[in-house]
Amino acid sequence: MPIRLKKLIGSFLLVVLVVVYALVASIVAVAQLSQSGPLAHFIFFLLSGLLWVLPAMGIIKWLILEPRPKGRGNS
Repeated sequence: MPIRLKKLIGSFLLVVLVVVYALVASIVAVAQLSQSGPLAHFIFFLLSGLLWVLPAMGIIKWLILEPRPKGRGNS
């Protein structure tokens, strides 16, 4: 896959990940934390604010992965 196409796809995936994750985290917070105290809000938003990094790391790792050589025997 050409590197420019890979970077375009990876950038698009990261933006989609952040937008969808923020929407889902907000929906869960509104639905589940409406009667909770400030400590529960703090813990939820701390954890959900850090959790998106895990799938983002997978996308970034895929982005920097070097393409394999086309031939089998390189010797």
